[in-house]
Amino acid sequence: MEFIDLNAQYNRYKSEIDRRIHAVLDHGQYIMGPEVDELEETLAEYVGVDHCITTSSGTHSLEIALRALDIGPGDEVITVPFSWISSAEVIMLVGATPVFVDIEHDTFNMDASKIEGAITENTKAIIPVSLFGQMPEMEKINAIAEQHDIAVIEDGAQSFGATRNGKKSCGASLVGSTSFFPAKPLGCYGDGGALFTDDDDLAEIIRAIRTHGGVKRHYHTHVGTNGRFDSMQAAVILGKWSGFEEEVEKRGEIGASYSELLNEHCTTPKVLKDNTHVYAQYTIRVDEGKRDEIVSDMKEAGIPVGVYYPKCFHEQPVFEHLGYEYGDFQESEKASREVMSLPMHPFLTIDEQQEITGKLIGLI
Repeated sequence: MEFIDLNAQYNRYKSEIDRRIHAVLDHGQYIMGPEVDELEETLAEYVGVDHCITTSSGTHSLEIALRALDIGPGDEVITVPFSWISSAEVIMLVGATPVFVDIEHDTFNMDASKIEGAITENTKAIIPVSLFGQMPEMEKINAIAEQHDIAVIEDGAQSFGATRNGKKSCGASLVGSTSFFPAKPLGCYGDGGALFTDDDDLAEIIRAIRTHGGVKRHYHTHVGTNGRFDSMQAAVILGKWSGFEEEVEKRGEIGASYSELLNEHCTTPKVLKDNTHVYAQYTIRVDEGKRDEIVSDMKEAGIPVGVYYPKCFHEQPVFEHLGYEYGDFQESEKASREVMSLPMHPFLTIDEQQEITGKLIGLI
């Protein structure tokens, strides 16, 4: 049994992926080739924004977005302490200071009611994370940001394909960022990411920073980086693209099926009203005292499970200088000690779901 079955996905789209890869090998434009342009146009249309700018990774996307907004030393950026470290490390990479606010108990996403209390005269941006595949209350976050004239960058690394009030993830704020890491809902076969925006000027700056600070060769308008996406990875995504909407639907169906099987035995994911969920991870809560033992027993039974994430940012040595202490973010801390994620991919059968949940129920 696979936690995420990339082989099944490849076999389904093999002929088209192979055809796309061989086209790159034939034309030889391995970096920023025509596949990259095609993918950017395709994804911008899908998300419903004017610009998609692909990058070398989801982490690099976030960093480039911050640089494009001229955020650096002396500035503060608000995010959550419960996520993959990219959400916060990019803030320090540009020289700014991360400021954490706690998450909601039910959704694992940023608690919008806590943002106002974290804003200072130095706050320049908010990075809400659409964790596990569901968007937060973006309209509330955007309203607060607009009131204080600060930017919102959605970290949609896990939520590409999800919607809130009909708006696609990565298209519901000034800038949206996603990741094409292989395990993501829309993954390539290496690292990759993208930024999305309707702001023409910002898109031009992002494009420049992505390519060593200039959109014209040998003419550099910004301090840039090598954040380019490669043609082979764009080809892989284009090869899968025809099945993406169906996979999003299947993810939603499998998530609902899991919840129906588990609702009476543990805390299953809550899907907010007006939201869809792509379940990058299907994440439940179990008793803190039993979580690690359950994880171990599931793995011994041949069922791969994961823990995303066992420690919050403010518990990590790299963020000690921020001065936070254990107890400052109780919902995040509670989540980090109770969550576990079950196998999730669009090719998971009902028999596999029943095997997984049957074993889990026997351990809870």
